[in-house]
Amino acid sequence: MLIIFSVTRSDDDSRHTVQSFSCARGLPQGFDIPLMPEERIRGVLENGTPGVGDAAPDFELPVLIAGVRETLRLSAYRGQKNVALAFYPFNWQESSAAQMVSYQVQRQRVLASNAEIVAITADSIMNTTAWERAIGPFEFPMCSDFWPHGEVSERYGVLRMAGEVAGSSERAVVIVDRSGSIVFRKSYGRDEVAPVEEILAVLEKI
Repeated sequence: MLIIFSVTRSDDDSRHTVQSFSCARGLPQGFDIPLMPEERIRGVLENGTPGVGDAAPDFELPVLIAGVRETLRLSAYRGQKNVALAFYPFNWQESSAAQMVSYQVQRQRVLASNAEIVAITADSIMNTTAWERAIGPFEFPMCSDFWPHGEVSERYGVLRMAGEVAGSSERAVVIVDRSGSIVFRKSYGRDEVAPVEEILAVLEKI
């Protein structure tokens, strides 16, 4: 199994990128990810954040699917579908809207890969419902990690704990395979659009 980690952090410590990928059949075309030094890998592993090869923490959250409120449990996909968990900071953000629209546009490719994209924000389900009505409809699940606030985001290591946006999720993608193991994770800048093609490149390989 191939496992790659890459961590970068800006000088002002305002944003960082964490990447990891695992695939028995190699990297998707176009991926060129340098290995980071061993001591930096230890830093990622020792902070308790689940990484590639680890079991994905199970969770149950309120969810909006095609305008209907339900409850979603991650383990319900086990043995059935690969799942891309797409954490994002806020609703009503231009970058978040662009990200959600891209997921809907590429939905048939996601389903053809026997997969699902699950969006997760710490905003309330009521806020998400109003936003989805304004820019949707979206057929993929949109979860609210509002209460206990940010609990799922924290378990996945993507909850911002300080600064003006404390309590919000980082923009991050964690891909979980059908066995319930994490095979990819990457964080993005707060206003960066997480590209759906990057998710599809992984989903179409596993």
